Amino acid sequence: MKSMLRAAVLSALILPTFSFAQIVQTDAAALLSVVDPSRIQGDLKDDANAAMRLRVQILLDRMQFGPGEIDGRWGSNTERAIAAFQRSRDLEASGSLDEATWQALNTDAAPVLVEYRLTAQDVAGPYSALPDDIMAKAALPRLGFASLAEALGERFHSSPALLKALNPDADLTREGTALWVPNVQVAGPAKAASVVVDESDGSVILRDEKGRVYARYPASTGSEHDPLPIGNWTIKGVARDPHFQYNPKLFWDAEPGHAKTRIAPGPNNPVGVVWIDLSKDHYGIHGTAEPGKVGKSESHGCIRLTNWNAAALADSVAPGTAVLLQL
Repeated sequence: MKSMLRAAVLSALILPTFSFAQIVQTDAAALLSVVDPSRIQGDLKDDANAAMRLRVQILLDRMQFGPGEIDGRWGSNTERAIAAFQRSRDLEASGSLDEATWQALNTDAAPVLVEYRLTAQDVAGPYSALPDDIMAKAALPRLGFASLAEALGERFHSSPALLKALNPDADLTREGTALWVPNVQVAGPAKAASVVVDESDGSVILRDEKGRVYARYPASTGSEHDPLPIGNWTIKGVARDPHFQYNPKLFWDAEPGHAKTRIAPGPNNPVGVVWIDLSKDHYGIHGTAEPGKVGKSESHGCIRLTNWNAAALADSVAPGTAVLLQL
């Protein structure tokens, strides 16, 4: 019976023909067999709408109004993503899912979950646990993924806990293992005429030549110690897979005894997989080693995105692209 229920909810997520009403009415027992709330968040327990939320997050991600890390939860990043999507479609920007918003989202008919099979390279890695101390990280030749679960989370824009919940019995040590994963491998956004970093909305927004918003990513944009440098700037350039030049004098919370050093590239580098340099000295838009914290924690003044959103943004800008940083 459990396998039948799990198959029913997977069908609800995979098939593009499900209506808004049908998604909302997903059977709670079937839901729990697919997305185990104990593995994600306790507040999902006995909630029959988690399958709907997962579908909505994936659709938003594909339309470049991403919720950050896809996790099946209905938090502030998802609500803000929905509101931005609603504004882009001239709908009431409530941040809540309604019939009109669902109809606009569901024009994307591709399945939201697809099967992925582990390759030999996936299994082999290499993977290695990373130290917390920045000086210890400086001694490493590369800051790669700590585990295959982390690598898969980045590739499919998802929390490792969600992938575990979708694939509770999967053997991640075996080549050929089949996994259900969010279908997020789509073309990135078009070239941006301008970029807006909005601290009040916790976002980075892309605009076209007519000023219309066509993409929006959640962001961490500064802190009390390192406020966002409000004003008009430009993009100077893009560095992919960058080294990180650590200077403790620029970090209010640097540990005593820390010295200037160079941190090797990698997805767990402090600036992630890409650095988008701004005309303001020492400031940029970049990735992060902790995608689950984007939009939910402070930064050291720079603008932090998930690695996948930072990479998409990097492909959409060029030297000279205007960037407005606003409260």
